[in-house]
This record gives sequence, C-alpha cells and structure tokens, in this order.
Amino acid sequence: MDSAPVLPGSDQLITESEMKTLFTSFLALFMFFSAQAMAADVTHMTPGVGGYDLVSYHNSKRPLRGNGHFVSEHDGVTYLFANEANKKTFDANPGKYIPAYGGYCAFGVSVGKKFHGDPEVWRVVDGRLYLNLDAQIQDMWLKDVPGSIKTADAKWPKIINKAPSEL
Repeated sequence: MDSAPVLPGSDQLITESEMKTLFTSFLALFMFFSAQAMAADVTHMTPGVGGYDLVSYHNSKRPLRGNGHFVSEHDGVTYLFANEANKKTFDANPGKYIPAYGGYCAFGVSVGKKFHGDPEVWRVVDGRLYLNLDAQIQDMWLKDVPGSIKTADAKWPKIINKAPSEL
C-alpha cells in the first residue's frame, strides 16, 4: 500500500491533487517574484556612457573601458570604471564627471534635439565632458564651441524631460 505524504504536525494525508495544487501555487509565486526582481534590474543592465570610465576622459589621453569590478551608481545610472582609484575619484564628486546634457550629443542639444552621444567622439571643455553623435557632427560643433555650449545650455532645460522622439 502506497502512503501519501503527511502534513507536518498533523495526521492528515495530502492527496495527489492537493500536492499538485500546492506545487503549482509555489511555482506561480516563485515565477512572479523572479519576474519582479528581473524587471527591477533592467534599468541597470546598460551602463552609462557605453561602459566607458568617466574619470579617464579627464586623466588619460583617451577614454578607457570600465569593467564590472569597479561600479558606481549615480541618479539611477550605473557607471563602470577601469580601476578602484577612478571609481573613488568619481564617488567623491560625481557631478564633475557626468557628461553634459545627460550624455546626449552636445551639437544636437544646441539645435534642440537629443541625439545619441558616442563615447568615442568627445571633448573635455573647461572640465566638462561633451559627447557628440559622430566625428562629422563634432567637426560642426568644434567650429564654435563656446557658442554651441551657450546655446545648448539655454535649450537643455526645455528638452531635458522630453523623449528624443518628441523633438
């Protein structure tokens, strides 16, 4: 004679149907909470500035790729660093290293648009990092850097909260 499982601390037997229902309920709860946990992490899956080390723009000849060993989060964006020293430097003063206009193309912002900022097309001007869409766009931006920055600084507050597709 087969014996059915017994509930701990009682004499009641659990039927096969009740076992299936209990298992299905636990599985559903597990899947629900797993999906919630994964959905919460999606915003942190793509690192800011394409994974480049923000501090390296200021202290190296060219930007360095960060890695998952040296990570900081600022304003909901995850940033990677090439080494612990750069991570600590960033953590001490993030505002100094965050790119202008949220990393959007500096020239684009100067014309009231939000274009992708390429982390390999950049300039540091007066201690502030500016990205541009590509080398051709950057050449246009470089024709009048102070004027472009002044115009972009004026337009940024009007477009900061708008989706690129709305502009």
